[in-house]
Amino acid sequence: MNFKDNKAIYLQIADRIGDEVLNGQLQIDGKIPSVREMAAQIEVNANTVARTYEYLQQSGVIYTKRGLGYFVAPDARKAIVRQRKEQLRERGEMDYFLGQLKAVGITPDDLKQLYIDFLNAQAPGS
Repeated sequence: MNFKDNKAIYLQIADRIGDEVLNGQLQIDGKIPSVREMAAQIEVNANTVARTYEYLQQSGVIYTKRGLGYFVAPDARKAIVRQRKEQLRERGEMDYFLGQLKAVGITPDDLKQLYIDFLNAQAPGS
């Protein structure tokens, strides 16, 4: 996994797991790799993955079954969407993005069409 310098590695791993839940790669109540397995897969220290899993548990994205491992929580999708919306607002990312749209003259109608085009390009079979 390639990491960026502007965000803690454990949060980048959490984002990746969140993406996999949102796109259906990880199923609700489905087992996720153990700390050691995940650490080996993405080539990071097991302590970093343990921190990621602790963060995801506290966020309501995963839960543990004693002796069996970690699983995707029933409300994981809701938790991830809620958290990401909050992050967009808190970090000012949305303000920056909207400011850039204004600066280059993209209108709300232009943005709507760009978003529709994006969704169509992402659709299965496209």
